[in-house]
Amino acid sequence: MSIFRTKNLTTILKEANSGGHGLKKTLGATNLVALGVGAIIGAGLFVRTAAAAADASGPAVTLAFVVAAIGCAFAGLCYAEFASTIPIAGSAYAYAYVTLGEIVAWVIGWALIMEYALGAATVSIAWSEYLNNLLGGAIPYEWCHSPFEALRSVTDPEAIKKILESAPILSKSIKDNILYMDGAQYDALPAALTESVNVTRGFINAPALLILFLITMVLIRGTQESAIVNSIIVIVKVSIVLLFIAIGWQYINPENYTPYFIPQGVPGHEGIFKHGWGGVLGGAAIVFFAFIGFDAVSTAAQEAKNPARDMPIGILGSLVVCTILYVLFGHVLTGVANWTEFKTAGKEASVAYAIKEYMPGYGWLATSVSVAILAGFSSVILVMLMGQSRVFFTMSHDGLMPKMLSDLHPKYKTPYKANWILLIFVGMFGAFIPGSVAGDLTSFGTLFAFVIVCLGIIIMRRTSPDLVRPFRTPWVPLVPILGMLVCGFMIVALDITTLTVAMIWMVVGLAVYFVYGRRNSKLGK
Repeated sequence: MSIFRTKNLTTILKEANSGGHGLKKTLGATNLVALGVGAIIGAGLFVRTAAAAADASGPAVTLAFVVAAIGCAFAGLCYAEFASTIPIAGSAYAYAYVTLGEIVAWVIGWALIMEYALGAATVSIAWSEYLNNLLGGAIPYEWCHSPFEALRSVTDPEAIKKILESAPILSKSIKDNILYMDGAQYDALPAALTESVNVTRGFINAPALLILFLITMVLIRGTQESAIVNSIIVIVKVSIVLLFIAIGWQYINPENYTPYFIPQGVPGHEGIFKHGWGGVLGGAAIVFFAFIGFDAVSTAAQEAKNPARDMPIGILGSLVVCTILYVLFGHVLTGVANWTEFKTAGKEASVAYAIKEYMPGYGWLATSVSVAILAGFSSVILVMLMGQSRVFFTMSHDGLMPKMLSDLHPKYKTPYKANWILLIFVGMFGAFIPGSVAGDLTSFGTLFAFVIVCLGIIIMRRTSPDLVRPFRTPWVPLVPILGMLVCGFMIVALDITTLTVAMIWMVVGLAVYFVYGRRNSKLGK
């Protein structure tokens, strides 16, 4: 049995047109655009923007968004052709099965777990951070952070004075007469000063676990109901984003844009992707997480009323809308507050921090932003968990994963068992893994899937030249090749730890395929 066996395209199309596997066709173009925007605008905008600015790009995070958007545009055009031509659940996994073979499809399906499942975990962690900010820090640190995270603070005025004498840059990390520092700053302190630092370690991120449970309940209830909830949330959070951009523009300090790129030699920015134009590429790899929503739209292809028309609109429409908002948002955020502040005090709730510190009289906006962001994060989690459950559903239907993952609820016709299993898996990550780790792994899974989808378009144009394509990717093979190159460069720009963990994950996935998937493949039988 060849591990590169491919699905018969004619059979797949016949199955999809006949109602396929029992999923209800309830989504129109507006629902799909809303699903895309619902998934895109969330943690990537409100959390990863500040992280990318602080860690790699500085004020040039706006250019990082442009670079990431270009890579997404190339991949988005390829996704649009696949989704309109092969309207089945499963996204990149299903497309790879048709063009590149079973083993490649499996690898993509396994990588998509990093994209959707870990994406949901990352956003649940961000949801927890904003909830605690909204409540004024009422949730004890131990109960809203991973065991791998620690809060380092100094409250003694004399100790703060001595620490500032040895590291003046930490003066920007003082808030409410308390000095905060990250792990690297703590390790750089002289041994005599570390004794005055209070270290509090996390135990479990309980709020993250709670929101994952609530969203799972909504998803089990039904796709149309989930889409309605998502659409309402999208209207609220886009309105708040526009409000922040409009009001924040008046408080931009031009000095915060100088220098626009992080200069070479800044402590903590020694790597090639940590400063200058290299930092822009490194920032693009970080904020790329912000664009994962548009491809999640393709997982709902089998539930679209008119996929030939609606899928390209949903995929490309949501990408265009969000890219414009991202660039404007990044410009305002790094103009209102200096990018260096996001390394410490403002990193967890950067938008609320910038409003409270630099936009006097708009405390109500900070509260509104936090409420809207909580709602927005909920819609991101909803779309990510829905996308992952549909990938599991299709892989299970193909025999590559256990049958129960494709069992539909007798009343709601949703893959409820897949949703429950996802809750356990994603809940473990949300409760016990730091958000930065899960977020970077999500970016890897997304970029890897994009590369394969771009390659799949080139192959399908050769193997099925006469296939009816409601939407055609322009300038093939140029657009797919550019998509592969841009996404490939952003994979390389990820940190070595993320790449190492991702490679281990992929090796584990291959082992699972040869032990279980290959033996139980329906195509193989």
